[in-house]
Amino acid sequence: MKIDVIVIGSGQAGVPLAARLAKAGRRVVIAERKKLGGTCVNYGCTPTKTMVASARAAHVARTAARFGVKAGPVRIDMAAVVARKDRIVRQWRDGVRKRLERAGPRLTLVRGHARFIGPRRVEIAGDRYEADLVVINVGARPAVPPIPGLDEVPWLDNSRIMQLRRVPDHLIVLGGGYIGCEFAQMFRRLGAKVTLADRDERLLSTEEPEASAALEEVFRAEGIRLVPKATARSASGGARAVTIRFEDGKKVTGSHLLVAVGRRPNTDDLGAEAGGIRLDAKGYIEVDERYRTNADGVYAVGDCTPGPQFTHAAWDDHRILFDLLQGRGTRTRRDRVVPITAFTDPQVARIGLTERDARARGHALETATMEFGKIARAVETDQTDGTMKILLDPKTEKVLGVSIVGAEAGELIHIFAPFMVAGVSARALVDAEYVHPTFAEGVQSLVMALDRYAIR
Repeated sequence: MKIDVIVIGSGQAGVPLAARLAKAGRRVVIAERKKLGGTCVNYGCTPTKTMVASARAAHVARTAARFGVKAGPVRIDMAAVVARKDRIVRQWRDGVRKRLERAGPRLTLVRGHARFIGPRRVEIAGDRYEADLVVINVGARPAVPPIPGLDEVPWLDNSRIMQLRRVPDHLIVLGGGYIGCEFAQMFRRLGAKVTLADRDERLLSTEEPEASAALEEVFRAEGIRLVPKATARSASGGARAVTIRFEDGKKVTGSHLLVAVGRRPNTDDLGAEAGGIRLDAKGYIEVDERYRTNADGVYAVGDCTPGPQFTHAAWDDHRILFDLLQGRGTRTRRDRVVPITAFTDPQVARIGLTERDARARGHALETATMEFGKIARAVETDQTDGTMKILLDPKTEKVLGVSIVGAEAGELIHIFAPFMVAGVSARALVDAEYVHPTFAEGVQSLVMALDRYAIR
């Protein structure tokens, strides 16, 4: 069948792109072999943050005495936590379905595995389609490390662990990135004993050292055992206990094992070779700044491409690519500043460069740091954990990077986004008036901690 556009995958870039192209008059087929919505809706953002909210509710109730509130013993109904999560996931997944239906008759959803059988020719569930334009949005999945014995133990990934109906007695987490940290704290607050092991010297190793230190302090205070510089040598055990042995000879035994050591793209069974599509050494689809692969008429977006693997980045991919395909685009995938947030408590957020990366690129820097506990709102709400850091170009006064660890850091980081996108001076952040008492006024205080803006 000859059509105008084939979109492979219903993730956060594929769905809005397919819908908008159909409304713009193109005949579009979108293929999905599993659940509508991709990773974010089904296994990522939506379910994890829903369960993080349940864990935080338990933590606040358990520590309510610090506010002068006396509460009874906290009991976790894990089945109810999971049921709430599943209900919200279904709600969002149904929203994806309705979005596709609203796109009109030019958009057809085809259920089944899509695989290239030639240049811009795709087979889906036994039927063959050909189009002038193909967009790949196949996402990524948890990476499986080559640990001897791992395939013989009942290890969990980020999807399977959210199906547990009982809180683990002792959860071992391998991986100190965003996923590992969020789940470690979540299950500790739900009542599990937690050991978090990572190959690097510190948690969230791509972030500022001050950010890592602040989060580690909180984790230790909450009773999470941290094992840094730990490379797993082997895994053993069974349904009741799993043991991980490390290269240094140490070992840890727990009731459950979560493996969260990274992601890999879903390109193994895409038929990339038949489609003439080049992959890099890790299996990611190579694209240029306009999302073009090396194959004529074939584009790729989202987590299957090299770059930041975040829902908001994938959604932005669709905006940029849609404009480019409509012939009116000026932005490219390189013309953007991507904010990030780990939804731990406190949250860890950053936009722009870290100090290490900025200096490696030869930037002259003016820096300032401030403890989150100096914000009045943080003191009043007893959320003083965290720290903030800003990097400024001393000549242009442009913001090069900001790191925030603290309450609602994921919200606060957006204050800087328009300034960095527009490339304007940070002076406006100083001259603006902020409501007191808010967390946001702490951002102004951070900027004013720079020598040039300080009030003596």
